Amino acid sequence: MKLNYYLSLAALIPAAILFVRIYQLDHIEKEPRRLLGKLVLFGALAAVPAALAQLLLTRAAGAALGRSTVWYLLLDNFVIVACSEELAKLLPVRLAAWDHPAFDYRFDAIVYSVSSALGFAAVENILYVLQSDLRTAVSRAILSVPGHFFFAVSMGLLLSRAKQAECCGQLRRRRMLALLALIVVLAVHSLMLPGAAEGVKFYLLPDFQRAAEQGIGNVMTAAMNQSFFTLSLGIAAMEIFGSYMSRDNSLTGESVRICCLDTFVALMSGLIIFPACFAFGVQPDAGPSLIFITLPRVFVNMAGGRVWGALFFLFMTFASFTTVLAVFENIMASCIDTFGWTRKKATLLCCVFILVASMPCVLGYNQWYFSVVLPNAPSGGQILDIEDFLVSNLLLPLGSLVYLLFCVTKWGWGFDKYLAEANTGSGLKMSRAFKPYFQFILPVIILVILIQGLIIVKPAG
Repeated sequence: MKLNYYLSLAALIPAAILFVRIYQLDHIEKEPRRLLGKLVLFGALAAVPAALAQLLLTRAAGAALGRSTVWYLLLDNFVIVACSEELAKLLPVRLAAWDHPAFDYRFDAIVYSVSSALGFAAVENILYVLQSDLRTAVSRAILSVPGHFFFAVSMGLLLSRAKQAECCGQLRRRRMLALLALIVVLAVHSLMLPGAAEGVKFYLLPDFQRAAEQGIGNVMTAAMNQSFFTLSLGIAAMEIFGSYMSRDNSLTGESVRICCLDTFVALMSGLIIFPACFAFGVQPDAGPSLIFITLPRVFVNMAGGRVWGALFFLFMTFASFTTVLAVFENIMASCIDTFGWTRKKATLLCCVFILVASMPCVLGYNQWYFSVVLPNAPSGGQILDIEDFLVSNLLLPLGSLVYLLFCVTKWGWGFDKYLAEANTGSGLKMSRAFKPYFQFILPVIILVILIQGLIIVKPAG
């Protein structure tokens, strides 16, 4: 028993020596000892679930492949053991250190990774030693602990590059590019379906006769309301994003890029949906049910439809997250600035409030259904339609008008201050020649859109 005690202590010595050495090599800025201790502890704790995962997966692989086969040995050593152990060492770094203020230098990632890995290695060594003898303790001290150290350094180098990419915005840009590539692939796939040409014609070729039947003014108003809605103009969503952006790039250049990107995504989305509708005989004017009811049926009848459907709804999920993020951050930032709340408190209370406040919308199509006549919707609507009308036809244009007048009139910010702010940083600049348009023409256009959206259309008959 005493021998096992001393062997356990001996198992900790290699990890302790390497930990002290990597801490000494951090010459620029020593990392907080409390954080390093937490990483060592979390790494040690992670060894237990990693061992259980290895045990279960190894038994399953052995039962399926046979323990004496080459495939089992390859799967066990290079997939099961490798993935479970490295993931167990990575998670403490990702959870405890990734967003820590002390993580401000590339070498920090190596220190954090080594701390987690050596905690893991120490517990692993103790478990092996308690089940074996002195020979095992010596061999693992020579081979296992340095191995964990080497892999941790490699992990730290990769994490440092990932952290640098995140800080520079490269990681977000890569995710955005991957999402845009997915949209393009889905659009190309839809265009290659039989009968897709009719869907493209329906989508892109203008039909002036149908526009005249609906009323040119109504069509233009609907288009402008959609532009307000898709860019979230007038309800502070774009403003809250703008408040966090750096001053390196001009607001004018960023706004042009946002409009171009939004238009591109909208066009690609149409090229995904409408050709598929015509290819499979689905009505393209089905409204919201087109996405949530009809399109799943389309994907079911497509070759590889499950894959394409999963990719499409993955894109829809990301798109919805961006919208929800803008709305949530707007509310939380207001609470933080107004009441002095911490972000955690604001997040908790706002989530509870939004959960309760959204119940009428959730139950609006079932338990709490009712129908009311709305402007430009003579067929009637319920709570979700009311909220959509208030946002699209009232809050968005009215809010945009308030922002516009604040920026271009002497009663607000003033055009000169607005122009200086918009042109700060590198990129496209706003010309002073737009001043008459912003002061006189654009407010009239927004007023017309606002009034047009509030005109009551009498039900037919």
